[in-house]
Amino acid sequence: MPERPTTRVVLAEDHYLVREGTRLLLEDSGEVEVVAAVGNAVELLHAVGELRPDAVITDIRMPPGHRTEGITAAHTIRADHPGTGVVVLSQHADESYVFALFRDGTEGLAYLLKERVGDLDHLLGAIREVRAGRSSIDPRVVDILLRGHTRAADSPLSRLTAREYEVLRLMAQGHNNRAIAATLVISESTVEKHGHSTFAKLGLGEEATLHRRVSAVLTYLRHDPSA
Repeated sequence: MPERPTTRVVLAEDHYLVREGTRLLLEDSGEVEVVAAVGNAVELLHAVGELRPDAVITDIRMPPGHRTEGITAAHTIRADHPGTGVVVLSQHADESYVFALFRDGTEGLAYLLKERVGDLDHLLGAIREVRAGRSSIDPRVVDILLRGHTRAADSPLSRLTAREYEVLRLMAQGHNNRAIAATLVISESTVEKHGHSTFAKLGLGEEATLHRRVSAVLTYLRHDPSA
């Protein structure tokens, strides 16, 4: 089996021990080379401009303001260096952070809870996704945001059939097509058909800047107000 090519990563985290621990964890995987490890957003943007990494992992809150510097940096990186994917780490499953990150599209972006740093397979999976121009939302984030959500009558989701809505709900919980098919006792091809129909009804086309699966999940979360 051919070896997976090494992914060049810039890591941004203001806490030294967390930064170094994450760097060692990634490099021990044999799949990642951390070409720079920095402590703030200014250093992050400089490192990306100089080194042109395949991907960035950044904390959502960094100096100087400790607000959403990671999200702002992610948008700048995606605009200036479209070949670099960005994984944003947050301690909070905050709906406003999720929508802020994906406000201009989903391509090459991932939102993970910071606790995933210890889950190497999941973290590496997110890096692979953004490197390939795809996107990812932590299933635990989606699960938290889904609690108590119901379908509003004036929501774009009201266009969906009951089955399409159920497929989308399971999709939002992080299930792939095979798992959705098993849960609903239908074929994978039927799941795929419902998925395509759902994307069409939500106005999610084939644009290169749009990862439709994640965008559909965001639509689900945005338009299903809490009960």
